Amino acid sequence: MKNIKHLAVSATLATLALGLTGCAGMSHQDKATAVGAGAGAVIGGALTGGSAAGVVGGAAVGGVVGNQAGKTN
Repeated sequence: MKNIKHLAVSATLATLALGLTGCAGMSHQDKATAVGAGAGAVIGGALTGGSAAGVVGGAAVGGVVGNQAGKTN
């Protein structure tokens, strides 16, 4: 049952991240932030067995990394 929960959380977050990247009004940096947050959430959830803290923490870290990687200076 835990694997199904983990898979559902991961699939939901990945779908959300991909959906956000399709927004036409987003800058390159905004898209990178959204992708980073989605990927971080999936990885955080996977590493912690789907715990909410792991998903949220992973999303936060991934969002920051994506934001910095998306800068165009």
